[in-house]
Amino acid sequence: MNVIDLQLIKLTQNGIDLVPEPFKKIALELDISEEEAVRRIGSLIDRGIIRRFGASIGHRALGIVANAMCVWNVPDKRTEEVGAIMAGFGEVSHCYERARYPDWDYNLYTMVHASTREECERIAYEISRATGISDYMLLFSEKEFKKTGVRI
Repeated sequence: MNVIDLQLIKLTQNGIDLVPEPFKKIALELDISEEEAVRRIGSLIDRGIIRRFGASIGHRALGIVANAMCVWNVPDKRTEEVGAIMAGFGEVSHCYERARYPDWDYNLYTMVHASTREECERIAYEISRATGISDYMLLFSEKEFKKTGVRI
């Protein structure tokens, strides 16, 4: 990756302006054309350096104020299958496998977002029914201290 690509990542990682030509200002800062900026971003995506380029929605402002980390005790031989099912739910934003510990049986984690705690509970129940996994707990968020993506 060259210096311009690195600067391009730094200029876009905190968001881009919501304007008709969002890459024009960025291109001017880098002394390249708007077309080159867009081409370089496409190349960074194609090479897997940028894995996702999308909008981030202020979910709390939209009324999505109930967030629960659902922890699941999934048989090790079923984690791939069950993880794929869980990840397929639109209300799930994250789905991870993690190590078990002697005093903690849970190995699959999903983050569920909804308008109410009851709705989170309903979604978890639907996930449970779809996967056949009944050993789970919901850990509700109380306060958000920080939320950012990876920065370079």
